[in-house]
Parts: sequence; structure tokens; C-alpha cells
Amino acid sequence: MTTTATTATHPTYQPTAIAPDALEGLRERDDAGAAPRPYADDEGGAPLRCCLRRSRAGERIALVSYAPLRRWAARTGAAPGAYDEVGPVFVHADVCAGPDPAAGYAFAETGARRVLRRYNALGHITGGTLVDLPQHPAEAAAAVERALREAFAEPDVALVHVRAVEYGCFLYAVGRP
Repeated sequence: MTTTATTATHPTYQPTAIAPDALEGLRERDDAGAAPRPYADDEGGAPLRCCLRRSRAGERIALVSYAPLRRWAARTGAAPGAYDEVGPVFVHADVCAGPDPAAGYAFAETGARRVLRRYNALGHITGGTLVDLPQHPAEAAAAVERALREAFAEPDVALVHVRAVEYGCFLYAVGRP
């Protein structure tokens, strides 16, 4: 596979936010069957999976349960079985503009820890990589890029979930290029 060097505005691999049609449903009833409870985010900083950026103080957001692998499996015909899971994600309480495709790798804050979980076409976990993001922003983006390149170098990897280590939360998905 040939890849190009990444910059903050031109990653080789495209992070995928929660799809607008899924968000519409999640804003009414989440993947655990609960009604969302929107609130004004007084502090800001919540990782929004609808637009792949941090919330700003005062924005209306909701914490909802989301099943990323289940939704991917429904589109692809995969059968993740026990690997299907539901977890908490923050989203805007109302429709937003979605992610900026030129923004680079979402949530690649310097000094953070990320795990990249690999899945095959059936939706089964095939491995993972722990990434300690360096302190320099360009180096942090490059570390994510390298980990994704390594993941997709394995021919059976169809999908990668990028997750926060601290809480294990799903941040975004990256499909095979």
C-alpha cells in the first residue's frame, strides 16, 4: 500500500463521524433504548462524535449510548456476535454541520493515549495498538497515521475503531481506504 505523509489538514485515512441518519435516531432514542437528556455544556471540551471536535462552552449536547460496530455490520452484512457493544458518546443535541474533512485526525491531542482496535470483515476483533501521542501536534497526528497504516497493512483488517484509553470510549471509525 502506498501512503502519503500526513499533515494536520490532509490525513491519508479519513476519520468517520456518526452518520447523520444514525444521529437523527440517536437524538430520539439511543442504541440502549433510552431517550437522550440534552443539556448545555457549561465547560466545553466533550468529544463530539457527530462533528469530531470538542464541544464549546454553552453548546447543547447529549450523552447517548451508541453501538458503532452494530451499525457498521448492518451496512456491510458482518456478524460481530459478542464483539457488538454499546457505549457512551457525546453528540450535539441538535443537527450540526458535521465534521470538517480538512481538520485532520480528530481527538489527536498531544500527550493523550489512544487504542486502535482492528476488526475483520465479519466484525471480529483481530488486534489492537496502543498509541501514546507525542507532545508536538504534528508528531501526534503522524503517530495516528503510522498506527493506521500498520493496521491496514494487515489484509484482513476491514475497519479500525479509534478509542480513548482512559474511558475506553469509541471516538471514531476508519474504514479501509
